[in-house]
Amino acid sequence: MAVTGAVMVGFLALHMLGNLKIFYGRESFNEYAHWLRTLLQPFLPYRGVLTLLEIGLFLAVVLHMWAAITLTRRARKARPVKYVAKKSQATGYATHIMRWGGVTIALYIVWHLLDLTFGVVNPAGFNSAPADRMIEGFQPGRWWVTAVYVIAIILVGLHLRHGIWSAFQTLGWVKGERRRIVKLGALAFSAVLVLGFLAPPLAIMFGVVK
Repeated sequence: MAVTGAVMVGFLALHMLGNLKIFYGRESFNEYAHWLRTLLQPFLPYRGVLTLLEIGLFLAVVLHMWAAITLTRRARKARPVKYVAKKSQATGYATHIMRWGGVTIALYIVWHLLDLTFGVVNPAGFNSAPADRMIEGFQPGRWWVTAVYVIAIILVGLHLRHGIWSAFQTLGWVKGERRRIVKLGALAFSAVLVLGFLAPPLAIMFGVVK
């Protein structure tokens, strides 16, 4: 679970940085998207590296969910009788939404791919440039898409904060003063990621990026 989580964290960080290219203009964003699709050509075909990355990410998501289900079943089997009073070491709202939050995120990823990657449900259409799909996708007229995106990204942030904390705790690195440092570090990293992902759609929504 930790390995697949680390893979997804790496992807999220890179994806966020790529999204911020939209602030440099449509041409810059489209050049970045083209670069992703032509990596290692002609050794690999067009979109070869990107397709491999997408397959790897898909497998990471599936394995992450499988690990979560397996660990939950193992925990229930190890302790079939519930505690009279139970206090989780990883407290907070994020702890209680990890399961359904993860499912919600997975469902949103499907929509996100259909909208911004393949353009199936995007007003700009399939044959449009990546920058056009992003800008058209978050227009004021599609405020509900932006609202759902904001909710999904906040869920990602909560999921990520708890996941980072749990990973460090499982490794035995959360002791004494390090407990506070790890908590602040997980919160700071998640906050940066959330703000980085929300900046482009909100800027488009409010007309800062056109």
